[in-house]
Amino acid sequence: MEPRMKVLRLFKALHRTRQNVFRDDTRALGAAREKINEEFKKYRNETCTETINKMIKIGSDVEVILRKTVIQGVHVEDKKIQLRYREEHLLENQPYCDNPTKKNA
Repeated sequence: MEPRMKVLRLFKALHRTRQNVFRDDTRALGAAREKINEEFKKYRNETCTETINKMIKIGSDVEVILRKTVIQGVHVEDKKIQLRYREEHLLENQPYCDNPTKKNA
């Protein structure tokens, strides 16, 4: 796939992730949109394939970090915040064991 298509795909993925992660938070949605657009405009005229691929890697990493680690909190009462988990945050639990065994290295 040519770099231009990879960049466009990443741009769209970042904006979709932004909309999902910061749902109903207009201030965070706006700030994230501005930052994404600013970074893409800054490197708009880049022609070096190596640099473009490096920036694609950084952008992809940012998208994963946003999607997997940011948890949205919503004020529900005075001094109370409700956390909005997404499916990406839910991990399979390992069964509890009262007698853990020592692993041999």
